[in-house]
Amino acid sequence: MPRRSQKKLTNPSPQLTWSSDTELVGLEFELVPEKDCSLFPQYTIGLHAWFLEQVRSHDPKLSAYLHDGESEKPFTISALNGEIISSGRQIQLSANTSYRWYVTALSSRVQEWLVQWLENLPAVVDLKNAPLQIRSVSIAHPPTTYAQLLESEPSDTIALKFLSPTSFRRKGHHFPLPVPVNVFHSYLRRWNDFSGMSVDQDAFLAWVDDHVFITRCQINTTKVLAGKKGAVTGFTGAIEFNLAREAAKQPEFRQLFHALGKLAPYCGTGHKTTFGLGQTRLGWSSQTMQDLPDVQTVLAKRIEDLTDTFKAQRKRTGGERADEIAAKWATILARREMGESLQVVAEDLEMPYETVKTYVKLARRALKNEK
Repeated sequence: MPRRSQKKLTNPSPQLTWSSDTELVGLEFELVPEKDCSLFPQYTIGLHAWFLEQVRSHDPKLSAYLHDGESEKPFTISALNGEIISSGRQIQLSANTSYRWYVTALSSRVQEWLVQWLENLPAVVDLKNAPLQIRSVSIAHPPTTYAQLLESEPSDTIALKFLSPTSFRRKGHHFPLPVPVNVFHSYLRRWNDFSGMSVDQDAFLAWVDDHVFITRCQINTTKVLAGKKGAVTGFTGAIEFNLAREAAKQPEFRQLFHALGKLAPYCGTGHKTTFGLGQTRLGWSSQTMQDLPDVQTVLAKRIEDLTDTFKAQRKRTGGERADEIAAKWATILARREMGESLQVVAEDLEMPYETVKTYVKLARRALKNEK
């Protein structure tokens, strides 16, 4: 299949400049569909793949690191933010309607690539059957460094808004609650990987457990599609953390507490942040976050139910491998039931077509045996 020629966006914004020592920055893209178009519910896989292909075409070494690196991922992307509605088994984007898409860099290497990329930015984000024109690009989170975050004036209170479903991994399961230790562990992992100022994880998290408490919390939970396979129960809403008086006895941890709160909008919260989960902003809000289209919730629930069924059937073998296969079977079968072609599913999951075809047959056979 011939590739569409990539037009370049001429001077999207002359203000997109920052210091060469920048380590953290967040960008907001205004995307506009050329026509009314439909997307399958797991479209964030397409955004993720498109972004990584942009990296690969400009910097293959960085692309290999982002694909294969064992560390935390030094970037995040969001889902589309705007008027998205369910349309049968798909979701609908409207022509000439603006959608916001956010990309952040968490390391100097990624922000250096962003600078080069913005100089030759394509005119279109090319999702399957949904070309989205890049109308403008602006800075969403100001350029900064980890040292600057650490040097900022500390506060004993941090309020955070979770704009997209957020979840943590705990004992092999999803944990959809903003417990202080989980929240700050999430930020500390990124800090230790990318700041060059590593902190003793056990000591800091013990301090968090003893001295950080919740003063306000307003959250809702929902099931959501997560990355290339499986579904997640995540929370959205707002929370406010405060420090106990005794926390001041360890000023270096108090300073880090504040710095990690400032880091949150850049790195997101929890896992699957490169697939749109865990989008986080500073401040308190009692407003309801953007609802997920019904079809996304339905598909997420179907994947979760199928995963539980296949895990139960494979519990004799047990282990992570069995759980991973159960999640793949569930994702492939649920997406096929929603009308997606196996070829598209194979491309999204980066799996051989014949393997996907075999998995869907095995999954259907397993369901028949369940009856």
